[in-house]
Amino acid sequence: MILVLLGLWGGLAALAGPYFHFAFAPDKAWSFTSGRVWLEILPACALLVGGLILLVSANRATAAAGAWIAALGGAWYVVGGPLSMLWSAADRLGPPVGGTTRQVVEQIALLTGLGVVAVFFAAVALGRLAVVGVKDARLAEREAYVEEAPTVEERRPVPEDRPDPIHATQPFPRRTGRVPVTPPEQAAPRPPEQAAPRPVEQAAPRPVEHTVPPAEPSDRRVAGGPANDDTRTFRRPGEGV
Repeated sequence: MILVLLGLWGGLAALAGPYFHFAFAPDKAWSFTSGRVWLEILPACALLVGGLILLVSANRATAAAGAWIAALGGAWYVVGGPLSMLWSAADRLGPPVGGTTRQVVEQIALLTGLGVVAVFFAAVALGRLAVVGVKDARLAEREAYVEEAPTVEERRPVPEDRPDPIHATQPFPRRTGRVPVTPPEQAAPRPPEQAAPRPVEQAAPRPVEHTVPPAEPSDRRVAGGPANDDTRTFRRPGEGV
């Protein structure tokens, strides 16, 4: 952008500068003399074209070419004046207009100083284009990855016992409350039913047998009686026999 502004300044100052008595002889606006065209307008056009190429170009090589054009235009601003002394008097650029101070300012602002500034910014642009930044490297890696990636995804083979995901997926039920029914030929096969394990039969608990001890005799005969037990019923005195 700065190179474009410098080119506009160099061209307009050479043609419209005589309005303000800020130019080289002849002090006449919009006068296209041979020296003015070769030493002021031509390098201004080089700066303008090179700066525009740098602005609009997305290619590194094209942008570098634009920077070189601008650098050559700036260099011509610096060396064009001394080289014009070898030309004929009709093709040279006239002397600066005004006093000593004005002439120094015109020499710097319209030729030498303008060329030095243009060469500096063109060199900065060339240095920036010569170094690959981190962002540029990542962008190049991303573009290379996109180019190497397959455009069409290969379909993986589906096992025979596995249904096609398109046919196995059922649509969402409608809001009418009706549940869509999948045709039998498109329904997913059910896994084989496994037999339920049989319950383990537990043995019934055996009843506990309670052994009743034999009843003890209620009475035994005292000494002198028989050895066997007396099973007769005991009666109290006064009861009938």
